[in-house]
Amino acid sequence: MSVSNTRANDSLVSLPANPVGYVAILLAAVTGVIHLFLAPQVQGFSQTLAILFALNGAGFVGGILVYLTRYWRRELFLVAAGYALVTFLAFFFFGGFEGFVSAFYMGGELNVMAVVSKAAEVLFAVVTLYLYSE
Repeated sequence: MSVSNTRANDSLVSLPANPVGYVAILLAAVTGVIHLFLAPQVQGFSQTLAILFALNGAGFVGGILVYLTRYWRRELFLVAAGYALVTFLAFFFFGGFEGFVSAFYMGGELNVMAVVSKAAEVLFAVVTLYLYSE
């Protein structure tokens, strides 16, 4: 298992034993914060999409909090990887190919937030699958 208690067995907090776990935390934080930051901005386009952005961001942040507790189990790495892949694929589902291109190139310029968020999601899925295999 890649998670171990660094404090007494009755402690709620459990830090990652594998340094790659900290990479997973960083990637989840990046995409989570980006989605939470963009949710109010997206509301001008679609209230439903803004809610989905907020829920997605909250899901990543909530996942970090669960990961840092003694309640984390190895199987949850698969759930985390699936969650990241679903959010990545939802980007294509809601926007289609035209939406994909326009989301990455808003106003003719590269949308750095979209690129960083989607890259973080894919890397997060890879890292969590690696942690599961350990």
